[in-house]
Amino acid sequence: MSTLSLRRPSGRVPGREEPWTVLNLVLWSAHYLEGKGVPGTRLDAEHLLADTLGVPRLELYLQHDRPLEASELVAFKPRLLRRARREPLQYILGRAAFREMDLAVDPRVLVPRPETELLAGEVLAWAADRAAAGLRALDIGTGCGALALALATEGGFASVVATDISRDALAVASLNGEQYHDGAPVEFRAGSLYDPLGRDERFDVIVSNPPYISSTEMEDLEPEVRDWEPRRALEAGADGMRVLAPLIAGAPRHLAPGGLLALEVGPGQAPSAERRIEDTGAFARVRILPDLAGRERMVLANRHGNEDR
Repeated sequence: MSTLSLRRPSGRVPGREEPWTVLNLVLWSAHYLEGKGVPGTRLDAEHLLADTLGVPRLELYLQHDRPLEASELVAFKPRLLRRARREPLQYILGRAAFREMDLAVDPRVLVPRPETELLAGEVLAWAADRAAAGLRALDIGTGCGALALALATEGGFASVVATDISRDALAVASLNGEQYHDGAPVEFRAGSLYDPLGRDERFDVIVSNPPYISSTEMEDLEPEVRDWEPRRALEAGADGMRVLAPLIAGAPRHLAPGGLLALEVGPGQAPSAERRIEDTGAFARVRILPDLAGRERMVLANRHGNEDR
């Protein structure tokens, strides 16, 4: 791939090459990526070129016949090669969309997913009628800070605490926190699960998108995930419950009466998570909700207490 050439075949004038235009480069790049097994090739090619040129993606079609400068081709080529190696598009661009935000991401953190956006939406809907209570939220395994910052900027929370075992991830989350600081205060803490909390510290919401992929499932993931995203943030033992199990077990101590536990889980894990939540004896009800593909991916539970607060 290091020998990739962006030279165009000769045109109608002998001895001269036609210049690359915006549209021709998009089409050629999409075809090249398709040959490397990359999904969504046309859209990825558009995003890469638009970002290289510093224009919105739809602007490409207003400039579709514009010849590209040699310097623009030089800047674009290594980015195309990176995507051909199955590096996630978001890492190449250095950012990922999440609800109302455009978050910085790199290989230190997972790329936020649509399922996690749905989880944030469920928590925000729950909190909407309770904002006057000065709610506090805890995001465990915050990664790039997506959930914590969504709650802080969109919800009626008085404060949000976000934890992660990875200091590298917290560095990215803090960078995003500096960009999206117009909301509830967000405090980032380093440590595993509930270790960064005070013994009797309590919250109205505990939300988490923890590692939940089993060791055997890891090898079947797409290269973008398996080969590029941080394995520590993905893999969770033989059954995928290595993190979810203690997360659920420790929740009653740090969740206020009437509070909400909201978890993202892997396909097929919702029944197991539900049983573990019920086994604590601390929760009044459990709801399992689907993702956009209809798979059971969200588990929400209300702690015993004043559930209407």
